[in-house]
Amino acid sequence: MLVYPSSIDLSSRTLRFLTGRLTARRQEIGTRWRRLSASRQSLLALAHLRCGDTYAQLAAGFGIGIATAYRYIREAVEVLAALAPTLAEAMRTMRTKAFVILDGTLLPIDRIAADTPYYSGKHKRHGMNVQILTDPFGRLLWASPALPGSTHDLTAARTHGIIDALAEAGVKCWADKAYQAAGRPVRVPFRGRRLKRWMRRHNTIHAKIRCLGEQAMAPLKGWRLLRKLRCSTNRITDVVKAVLILHHHASA
Repeated sequence: MLVYPSSIDLSSRTLRFLTGRLTARRQEIGTRWRRLSASRQSLLALAHLRCGDTYAQLAAGFGIGIATAYRYIREAVEVLAALAPTLAEAMRTMRTKAFVILDGTLLPIDRIAADTPYYSGKHKRHGMNVQILTDPFGRLLWASPALPGSTHDLTAARTHGIIDALAEAGVKCWADKAYQAAGRPVRVPFRGRRLKRWMRRHNTIHAKIRCLGEQAMAPLKGWRLLRKLRCSTNRITDVVKAVLILHHHASA
């Protein structure tokens, strides 16, 4: 296989952050020697997450076996995922905000037509449903565990306890029409074709506020691995959490 130099559009600060975490991990488990240093392992994981390079491509580029590349990347993802805040921890931050924005996104996955639970009728493709909470400025605050793509956004929000957590914390929330009947803490636009003028005006203002939440997902999709996930669906939650931590660190 031919190998050529490439680049990753991330700062060296992100590399140093992950390197520090992996170094601490190696000291914790008492690692004596590995094929790659902690810095090179960090670069390997960032290339996979940011650029979406396959294990075979990365193994050839770093001069290691495919199984070794898989283990190194999985370890890095698990280390980062462990740093992700829980909903209760994120809710403490949300209490200081004027309001939050709730939205769902579908992360495409590599599945066949027979995998019905993962097929989203709304998006007409297979994927995993992830709920996102952002602040009034469109900054990502929390990402939920991934559920099969056929799960409705409102069902996903209730499954993760988002609605109850918002109500208990007294946090106002803006969301789209998919969250109708969510309850008092979640504000949604009016539905229907023949709406009164004040209802249409309300919907216009609501859309301007909610669009910030949709814009917040653009940086998340900048991590190319999330554009088409080919790993086990059981690992997608950890991948999303890892990307969220790296995104927070890169934009801090």
